[in-house]
Amino acid sequence: MLIVTITVLDIYTGRDVQLGPLLVIAPALTASFAGTQLTALAGVLAVAAQVFISASLGGPTTPNRMAQIIALTALSALVVFMRFVRERRDRALSRARSVAETAQRALLRPPPRRVGPLQVAWLYMSAQDEAEIGGDLFAFARAAHPATRVVIGDVRGNGLAAIGEASLVLGAFREGAHRYATLPKLVTALEDSVSRNLEDVADTEHDPGEHFITCLVLEIPDDAPPTAEMINCGHPPPLLVHNQQVTVLHARQPLPPLGVCERPIDDDRIDPFTLTCGDMLVLYTDGVIEARSPSGAFYPLAERIASFPTSSPDTLLHHIHRDLLTHIGGHPADDAALLVIERTPSHRPRLTPHPIGHHRHGSPPYPGR
Repeated sequence: MLIVTITVLDIYTGRDVQLGPLLVIAPALTASFAGTQLTALAGVLAVAAQVFISASLGGPTTPNRMAQIIALTALSALVVFMRFVRERRDRALSRARSVAETAQRALLRPPPRRVGPLQVAWLYMSAQDEAEIGGDLFAFARAAHPATRVVIGDVRGNGLAAIGEASLVLGAFREGAHRYATLPKLVTALEDSVSRNLEDVADTEHDPGEHFITCLVLEIPDDAPPTAEMINCGHPPPLLVHNQQVTVLHARQPLPPLGVCERPIDDDRIDPFTLTCGDMLVLYTDGVIEARSPSGAFYPLAERIASFPTSSPDTLLHHIHRDLLTHIGGHPADDAALLVIERTPSHRPRLTPHPIGHHRHGSPPYPGR
């Protein structure tokens, strides 16, 4: 329509006003939303229209008309070439992004919505563009006895550069969660794996400082009494929501982060707590509580949770996510992860998978969305 309009107007105005050079707009606009072939077709049609205009106004043999035709042909060919180069680059970027997303999802496997008697909702926000995961990590695993083990952690640093260290902890946890009978032995195995392999996976070239991983490891039994256990290795304390009351579960003797302490962990490092049916446990990384508003205020997670409805983990997580983005007023500056776990009266023996939820520039990452 643009080519036809310019052609009709140029013929109508006659030789005094020459609108033919504007025909180059057609292939230029086509290149912004279409592929190489359609861009080339628009260029051919624009050149054909210029020849038609010249023929209608006395023939294309005048130097001015010939120059317009040659210039339009050259510009159209240049636009088509640039579109071709961009198309090849986009295809290469799409392939690389697909491989990266597959690798990231294999590393941070989407947790099931239900594990034993626990109902789970989760949220992950990466600070780096195009990244689905970064330096924060979490995972669920079943123990050899009827219990669920959970780990949530935070690597020093963020974005894709911290994935190697996150993979180290996740691999050790998945390997040891079923093997070790007690929580201290499991955390000792995590510490041993991190201490031995951290230098091999850490990005020491660009970040030569000290590397460590804060983490929180929990064991939640299936049967009564509903006494759960946790060991805190320098991680922010979890929040227990009971009857709309929020309690911060501080560790009596917190351990240093993984990669700092290499000695075996004693049983007295365990912190027991009660998780009854209907209670919710909120686990998070420091990217949540250290998220700043434009005025510099930290996000008051515990206070906000007390004001949100807690009818289900999904509902609570949805309110936290929306409120957190409003508090930040933009994209998070650090990786952030959130887990909401509710103990329910009954459980299924099998795990039910649920789609991965990640945040990318405002897309809602809470489960099922």
